[in-house]
Amino acid sequence: MDSITQFVLGAAVSTAFLGKTLGPRKAALIGGALGTLPDLDVFLPFDDPIDSFVYHRGWTHSVFVHALAAPFIGEGLRWLFKGLKDHRWLVWVTVFLCLSTHAMIDAMTVYGTRIFWPFYPDPVGVGSVFIIDPLYSLPLLGVVIWALCKKTWTTRLRNGVIGVLAITTAYMGLSVVIQHRVEAQARTIFEENGGVPDKIYAIASPFNVLVWKVIGLSEDRYENLYISLLDTDGPAEIYSHPRNPELVACLEDTDAFQKLNWFSRGFYKSDLIDNRVVMSDLRMGLTPGYVFSFAIGELTGQNIEPATPKREPGFVSVDEDDWQWLAARLQGIPRTRNAEAKANGTVQSAALQQCVEPVSASG
Repeated sequence: MDSITQFVLGAAVSTAFLGKTLGPRKAALIGGALGTLPDLDVFLPFDDPIDSFVYHRGWTHSVFVHALAAPFIGEGLRWLFKGLKDHRWLVWVTVFLCLSTHAMIDAMTVYGTRIFWPFYPDPVGVGSVFIIDPLYSLPLLGVVIWALCKKTWTTRLRNGVIGVLAITTAYMGLSVVIQHRVEAQARTIFEENGGVPDKIYAIASPFNVLVWKVIGLSEDRYENLYISLLDTDGPAEIYSHPRNPELVACLEDTDAFQKLNWFSRGFYKSDLIDNRVVMSDLRMGLTPGYVFSFAIGELTGQNIEPATPKREPGFVSVDEDDWQWLAARLQGIPRTRNAEAKANGTVQSAALQQCVEPVSASG
């Protein structure tokens, strides 16, 4: 999730465990710093933009790494703060929880987190909350500001911190329950509107858990179904788009394709844009703007050949109408999403159905 949320979660956890021993202000600052520590992997060098995408939230987010790191960081804190000298196990547990809760809430987003690396190397991405969720973050922010303003530990502050942590944790759990309910509802809607796709995945829309984007994935197409928990009976909001699998047929053996296919769990589409084969992760963004799109091939004549991977710019723009659309859907009011209704996945050359081997100069 966003850096502010990670800071305030770590601060709240540390205040709950160390506030009485160290004082709420120091405890909150220590926990906030620890809560942001796993994201320092953004400074690690990667070979190409795809690696920086798929390997972010890697080993620095593993709870097993956190368990190994906790004693070392904990001993450093005991050396720095005399009040912690006689509380070794309490400090170690606090450090572990500040680090691991960072990874846990990251795993609740669609991006995913390699939380069980190296024993389970794939990212865990539930997708039941958006990367920024005010209903989760603001209570934590409020209680942390309270802790930072207090010099001494009080029973009222303790109850407030524990209460907020319990409520926000319950909110995360509730989001998973809602997600499963939405996926079941989506399956019924798809069945009533032409058939159930091969895969169904419900993802929380920006900033809330009331409106959901459900991706229905088939071999050659994907469908976006939007569901609001406040919807009444009415026509389903479904948009269908081509995935253009023929564009990446000749790129399936490349590292770039395999990494993107693995990380997206197969939820991708491909487009031909200015003779570049662009592969987009369907889970992140709203059609036609996707946050993570990469050019992995190029069209030369009638041949599609691998290309050095490059991040595609300009794919993250939001249509001006989208905010009005989201506001209406949050109220359960039916509304067409114009950006998606106008979108099409037309390929520049519809005749491209397979990879054509390059013709040699001697031929």
